[in-house]
Amino acid sequence: MLKFLSLPFVIAAISGIAMAVQGSLNSLLSEKTSLLSATFVVHIIGTFVALLALLAYKTPIFKQHWMSVPWYLYLGGVLSVVIVGLVAVSIPKIGVCNATTAIIIGQVATAVLIDHFGWFGIHRLPWNQWQLLGIILFAAGAKLLFR
Repeated sequence: MLKFLSLPFVIAAISGIAMAVQGSLNSLLSEKTSLLSATFVVHIIGTFVALLALLAYKTPIFKQHWMSVPWYLYLGGVLSVVIVGLVAVSIPKIGVCNATTAIIIGQVATAVLIDHFGWFGIHRLPWNQWQLLGIILFAAGAKLLFR
């Protein structure tokens, strides 16, 4: 029960809030411009903000061993573009609540698989029957949220 009150949980919840707001803003931006243009501009702005953070924290980006990192770890950049685009497309069609609910169900189900199998080198945490029941109940709850 204390995990729900922990700082990592609160940080993750704030991230979820930011994702719902971001999806709404990106969706509206893509309606006012175009999907690909909006996705591009959002990532340019994100790159600029990340650069400012690197400079502010004096992070030695060029001292990293980028070439020794497995290639698939860079797919997060590709997935970021895909995510922003898909969220921007889905929100106007099904609404923020429905889109966010579908996103969370997909995230949780995938997260259980990643944990269970230890994909990508993640520390393996085998699933248990309670997690499966949780996903089933979560999906049932999601059905109640859909309008």
